[in-house]
Parts: sequence; C-alpha cells; structure tokens
Amino acid sequence: MSIFLSKAILDFFIAFGIVVGGAMVGGVGAVLSMQPPTLTMLDIAGRIKIWALAAAVGGTIDPMRVIESNMLDGNLSPAIKQILYLIFAFLGAHMGSELVKWVCSNRS
Repeated sequence: MSIFLSKAILDFFIAFGIVVGGAMVGGVGAVLSMQPPTLTMLDIAGRIKIWALAAAVGGTIDPMRVIESNMLDGNLSPAIKQILYLIFAFLGAHMGSELVKWVCSNRS
C-alpha cells in the first residue's frame, strides 16, 4: 500500500476515533454527573469535530504552511496531497459525528 493511502486511512480513523471516543467518554461523564447522556454526546460530537480534524493531520498549522509554500512555488503535488489528507480527516470526523447522531437517535 502506498505511503499516501496509508496516511490518508490513518487520518480518517484518527479523526473518527476522536469524535466517537470523545462522545462516548463524555456520555459516561454525563451519567456520572446526572445529566442526559444523549444530549451531552450529541453536543460533544458537534463541538469536537474541528479538533479531531486538526489532531488527525498533525495538530498544528504545519499542513496549511505546506499547502501555502508548495502552491506559491508551483509544486502542486504536495499541496494536493495535504488537501486530500484534510478531506480524509474531515470525512472521518463527520462520519464519527453521524454515527453518534445515529446511535443517539436509535435509543429505545
């Protein structure tokens, strides 16, 4: 498997795991503090999405610098790769929040 695809898959699942894990652990905290867990989980999943995206691609502004410097130099391939990494991480975070919404809406 290529290095690009490996990193893209990792970015996806890191972002997915941050959203799902954060919402689940937040739900446990809500139960312990006598708050409604489903509302808390939905709130956390929505708020943590952007942080999951940032954490998946490196946690700093470096990916944006790579895009900027390579675009200005005319090297489109590294810039396109960074944009695709961001897209994969966004998809992971979004799918994680959608899974939390689905689980919270299917409660009996």
